[in-house]
This record gives sequence, C-alpha cells and structure tokens, in this order.
Amino acid sequence: MEQERERNSDRRAKVLGWIFWAAARLIGMTLRLRSENRETLERHLRSGEGVIIVLWHGRSLVPVNVFRHRGIWALISLSRDGEVQNAVFRRFGFNTIRGSTGRGGVRAALQLARIIREGASLAFTPDGPRGPTHRVQPGTIFLAQRSGCPILPLGISARPRRLLRSWDSYMIPLPFARAALVVGEPFYVPADLDEAEREQAAAQLERRLNAAEKRAEEMLGFAYPTEYPTE
Repeated sequence: MEQERERNSDRRAKVLGWIFWAAARLIGMTLRLRSENRETLERHLRSGEGVIIVLWHGRSLVPVNVFRHRGIWALISLSRDGEVQNAVFRRFGFNTIRGSTGRGGVRAALQLARIIREGASLAFTPDGPRGPTHRVQPGTIFLAQRSGCPILPLGISARPRRLLRSWDSYMIPLPFARAALVVGEPFYVPADLDEAEREQAAAQLERRLNAAEKRAEEMLGFAYPTEYPTE
C-alpha cells in the first residue's frame, strides 16, 4: 500500500511538473528581458569556479527561463511541493539536489559546499522553503563559509504580472511582459565568522538582495516596499 502511494505521488509530481514547465516555458518565450550587470554573473558561470546565486522565493519563473540548460545546480526542498518543483527544474535543464539551508539542513549544505568548491554553480532561494519572506536562512551563510565561493544576489521583476496570495507573493509574469534582471556585486563570507558575525552577514546579504530587487522593480515603474531595508 505504501509503495503504491509513493508511485502515485511520483506520477502526480511528473504530470504536474510537465504542466507547470510547459506554462512557464510558454511565458518565458514571450518575455522581453532587460538586464543590469548580467556580465558579472556570466563571467562567473564561464570561469569554472564555484558561485552561489541567490534570489528571493517567489521570483524564480524568470531566471529558470533565462538560465535554462546551463548546468546550474538548484537546491529543492524535501516538501511535497518540492517534488513538483524538482520535476520542473529538471525539465529546464538544472541539476537538482534535495534539502534545505534552514536549521537541520547541515548534511545538504556540506554536500553542496563540496559541489561548489569543485566548480559548480548553485542557485537557490535563501528565504525558502517556507519563509519568512526576505529573510536569509542561516544555512546560506554557512554554505558560503564552507565553500569559500562568492554569493551573487539577483533582483527580479516583471510587468504586467500576477502576485499570488501565498507567503512569498509568487510572481507570474503575464505573456509578453517586460522583465528585469539585476545582478548585484559578489558577496564574500569569511570562513572564521562567529555566530554573531554570521547573523550580521545574513542581514547584510538581505540588504543586498533587497537592493537588487528594488532596482529591478524600479526599472519597471514599481515602488519597493519600505519594510524591506536596502541599506
């Protein structure tokens, strides 16, 4: 009985994954993208050196289209929703690893640190999988410390769009929307930080991510929420 439930769950994830991938790809094919500082990210991707790419949860639809089939690794949660998300990312040509950068995700973080040190590029949402939104989870800083690789913050926006009533206000660009992608400057985390310094580094990364997202929003005429500090 348990095996049958697992098989049904796998089939459901694959079907939903195909549906969501097809919808996301169709939207992606019509996007009109404007980028700032993208050459910094492209340079890191070409270099063969490890890099950690981060963006806030709920803004993934644009970058999965832009960076599809580039061999980038994506960290996908172990939740039920993660099964579908895993199927979607695999179809977009991402390598995936299941786990979390929140508390209790040390094993996944250590595995990822090794992969990045060997030259891989990793993309994930540091406030996922369940929030709170726009808050960097502690595993993000731990991962940068152990890998010794820089973090690149991405800001994403689109207009016109729909924002879902979910904890992350997931953004769905409408067909033929204008999209903005802003790449922040590399953020390095020293290996010898203590706990208080790691918290300070997380707060600084939050501000950098907010600043990149604010710039992307402003490029398309949106005002950025004041509750998300950028300085």
